Amino acid sequence: MQMQLPPSDRQKVCRLHKSLYMLKQASRQWFAKLSQSLTDIGYHQCLSDHSLFTKTTSTAFTAIVIYVDDLILAGDDLSEIAKVKSHLHSLFCIKDLGELRYFLGLEVAHSPTRIHLSQRKYALEILHENGFFDCKPASAPMEPKTHLIYNDGTPPTDGSSYRRLIGQLIYLTTTRPDISFATQQLSQFLDNPTTTHLRDAHHLLRYIKASPSQGIFFSATSSFQLYGFTDSDWAGCPDIRRSTSGYCIFLGSSLISWKSKKQSTITRSSAEAEHRAMAFTTCEIQWLIFLLQDLGVVHSAPSSLYCDNQSALHIAENPIFHERTKHIKLDCHLIREKIQQGIIRTAYVPSSSQLADLFTKPLGPCSFSALCSKLALHNLCSPACGGVIREEEPSSSPDPLAKQLLHSSQLSWNKKTWLPILINWACNY
Repeated sequence: MQMQLPPSDRQKVCRLHKSLYMLKQASRQWFAKLSQSLTDIGYHQCLSDHSLFTKTTSTAFTAIVIYVDDLILAGDDLSEIAKVKSHLHSLFCIKDLGELRYFLGLEVAHSPTRIHLSQRKYALEILHENGFFDCKPASAPMEPKTHLIYNDGTPPTDGSSYRRLIGQLIYLTTTRPDISFATQQLSQFLDNPTTTHLRDAHHLLRYIKASPSQGIFFSATSSFQLYGFTDSDWAGCPDIRRSTSGYCIFLGSSLISWKSKKQSTITRSSAEAEHRAMAFTTCEIQWLIFLLQDLGVVHSAPSSLYCDNQSALHIAENPIFHERTKHIKLDCHLIREKIQQGIIRTAYVPSSSQLADLFTKPLGPCSFSALCSKLALHNLCSPACGGVIREEEPSSSPDPLAKQLLHSSQLSWNKKTWLPILINWACNY
């Protein structure tokens, strides 16, 4: 890599010996340097998530989550956390933010028995920016039986404002499973939004207005048992007739992972759509088990996977391929293999108790509110705790990489309390 000299000497170039800010290699070099500084003091880079570092001793367990130059330190030994901070401070310029309360727009309110994760400040900023701060609240993200159609309506005056709004809503789903399905539906029309799509997006803003501090609870008394619910509609897209898969996965009573996503192929029956959703959820459960192992949690019992379609369950457990199932052979093999390995066990759940309904279809206010309660989603008016104020890098530092400004926050609660938070961030970042 070579660098051109100032205008006084344009005939020469200099070869760089170190990375400089704004070079395309700079971010990679920065992460390599930070990773090396952590491995030098005994931390292990996890295979399930390369931004997660852990260290286990006979008396303590410590984990570090990295997002560019923002760090979360979690552990059950304050002295070990202090050692990490001291080590990083000797190499970089660190701003210690103390106990974790605000991180990348996420607000953390905690008590001795539980933690509440929300994005109240960010939600209010979205409402204010889009002119819905004083709007009339709505009781659900979408009207029941809403079906969004391509080219339904006229193009809006400014399509970029729609795309920006959907981008904001996608980030809000980090702590808002209740808006995942509506956001997923609206995000399908980013290339050609219409006034109809914008109207439904505004309806979603009215729902957010009703519960800006809605978020998820993590209990300190929760177990480490992993289980999930999976569901699918059938040919729900009016334009191309693809189905939508949805799942929600719990660690004990704590919701740690969820998704609403349109399937990549057209399915010929509701059983096939549900079976593809089961395979989709199985992959996520397998990854979460790897992540739990990296965090020091041995998961020996099979994870329960609940589905409300008996035919899909029979396909998963029956080793015989029929004419109507042989084209989904790979998904069948995947689920059966995980059942034989003791990774998952499938079980039937009545449709009335299917929690993943929230991620596959628009529901009425009563059904929607009941499912939100079962998912441990609550509207807690936690105060916005300000933001991370970045300070300018000191110009006297000789090493451009060492001039990186780190922001660190710490978690020092019971492992059952902060472990779901680390998993949640690993799923979303």
